Amino acid sequence: QGCVDHPIVLTEAVCNPLYSRQMMSELLFECYQVPKVSYGVDSLYSFYHNRRQSWPCSGLVISSGYQCTHILPVLEGRLDAKNCKRINLGGCQAAVYLQRLLQLKYPGHFAAITLSRMEEILHEHSYIAEDYIEELQKWRSPEYYEDNVHKMQLPFSSKLLGSTLSSEEKQERRQQQLRRLQELNARRREEKLQLDQERLDRLLYVQELLEDGQMDQFHKALVELNMDSAEELQSYINKLSVSVEQTKQKILQAEANIEVDVVDSKPETPDLDPLGSEQSLEDVESMNEFEPLFAEEQPEVEKPVATVQPVFNLAEYHQLFLGTERIRAPEIVFQPSLIGEDQAGIAETMQYVLERYPKEQQAVLVQNVFLTGGNTMYPGMKARVQKELLEMRPFQSSFQVHLASSPVLDAWYGARDWAVEHMTREEGWISRKDYEEKGGEYLKEHCASNVYVPIRLPKQPPRAEAPSRALASGSTPCEQ
Repeated sequence: QGCVDHPIVLTEAVCNPLYSRQMMSELLFECYQVPKVSYGVDSLYSFYHNRRQSWPCSGLVISSGYQCTHILPVLEGRLDAKNCKRINLGGCQAAVYLQRLLQLKYPGHFAAITLSRMEEILHEHSYIAEDYIEELQKWRSPEYYEDNVHKMQLPFSSKLLGSTLSSEEKQERRQQQLRRLQELNARRREEKLQLDQERLDRLLYVQELLEDGQMDQFHKALVELNMDSAEELQSYINKLSVSVEQTKQKILQAEANIEVDVVDSKPETPDLDPLGSEQSLEDVESMNEFEPLFAEEQPEVEKPVATVQPVFNLAEYHQLFLGTERIRAPEIVFQPSLIGEDQAGIAETMQYVLERYPKEQQAVLVQNVFLTGGNTMYPGMKARVQKELLEMRPFQSSFQVHLASSPVLDAWYGARDWAVEHMTREEGWISRKDYEEKGGEYLKEHCASNVYVPIRLPKQPPRAEAPSRALASGSTPCEQ
């Protein structure tokens, strides 16, 4: 119908700029005719969804997602926007770091180590070390490495080495190659027979000149043929006649052998040398020239063909061994210096945020440290945060760390719960009337929203008075 006739609950970034909210409100109200809209922060919706009766309304929310990580202090159910901090590291940077590590470790599988495959490895094989240095020392032990290394099989084809043809297929291939070899030899004999026949005809023509008594032309022809006498001419004629006859016999014999091959399927090499002449030796040499082209052609066909075995296990060559990479990739949210980022990690940022409050409020905030976001789903994440808090908190002080029941989906569940609970209330909803009166950047605060900071236009400075009026009587310009 060209409009949306129901309210909209929309998540936005922490401390979202007013201009971004203004453009979204304009789109919703002007284009889609939305009756009312509410803006909130996804991690605060998750905090709202997981809040139990025994939980305090205040807490420290640690939200780590795909692109960034936020430390959000919540006091009395509302976000304290002045002390929010962001770390520009998340799951995306961890996947890129793991990809670089494995590409350097396995340069032969550079193309197979894709970003999507690295995200899968992060989700299924990585964990957060409670003590990173101590965990690295454990990995130095060969026994610990063998017990904890994970192997990932990359796709590969087993047809790269060896032959998978059956004996019948190999027999048929040899038959085809033998026929091709016979056809090549037959073509060469025909070409040689044609050349010899042409030369024999030329010599017989010169001999006819002698018989006809044309001595001048005969001697001139002998000089062109590089011959000295008629006897030499007769000797060459006899040799060429024998060669032509032998070639014709070989062609007939080869045709007979081809017919026999059609009847008998035994791949026997035809006898191309029935007369044992010099020309047959040349044909044998010509066949030897074609042997590299037909490497599988062997005279002893009864000899079994040995199967080519791979030099190494091809499946093991296409395996990725995940050792210390399992803890190095997710560690960047605690130590950004591992990838060269000049930022503070989660522990330092938590301590910085807590130190901006008095000790009483610090004690209240650490009673409910809440972890949410997909990047907090690593095994050991909760224990690591507890260890970091134990190191930074005073002696014998208490704190509580909670993990969202579903770190990825709780933001949506929290927004649904809030919308159902506040559907008939005015709290948190921006109506079309509010949009028209107060502008698109206007925000009504609620328990999971940002803090609204209205635009304050700078005051115009008062106009300076004339120099004659500004100077008091009896005073100098320096004193003024």
